[in-house]
Amino acid sequence: MPSRVCRSSEQLRFLRAWIANPMRVASVVPSSSYLAMAITQEISAATGGVLELGPGTGVFTRALLARGVVEEDLVLVESGAEFTGRLRSRFPKASVLHVDAGALRSLDVFGDRKAGAVVSGLPLLSMSPRKITSILKGAFRQLRRDGAFYQFTYGPTCPVPRRLLDRLGLKAVRLSWTYANFPPASVYKITRRQVLN
Repeated sequence: MPSRVCRSSEQLRFLRAWIANPMRVASVVPSSSYLAMAITQEISAATGGVLELGPGTGVFTRALLARGVVEEDLVLVESGAEFTGRLRSRFPKASVLHVDAGALRSLDVFGDRKAGAVVSGLPLLSMSPRKITSILKGAFRQLRRDGAFYQFTYGPTCPVPRRLLDRLGLKAVRLSWTYANFPPASVYKITRRQVLN
């Protein structure tokens, strides 16, 4: 019963955030545990540092911890003040940054080391190409050369346009599709293109 109350509280918090700013919050309800497992399927303790963009109520964060990621290796970037306080109390060993993901280029999130993965819950479909470019440039600045950026979408194709991927030297592959989410969603893995010598 307490978990049902907690889930209802999260859904209400999410709905309020969506009503206040529908362009910043991707959906009227938090992502499902099925989508959380799909977007984190390639991540483990061996991944090292993980940067999560737009964690909201922490559905993906909990999935990352279940995959073995150490809480101290998590950096949660959340622009919504209605979520940051709750994230700090739920994940006290993680680093929670109350900033816009577009500012990542100017931050030194992991210090000397780099992240192994970025998990994004951001609503890229509602963002301008300029904003998406800023987010991707900043995220890949934080990633190791072999690191990957994981993004979900409710749309039929990758939420990063092909011309933008080409301009940034990136490629996208659809990893999975889940109907057990409202609305149904797919997960994309975005990586740097390999340069052949």
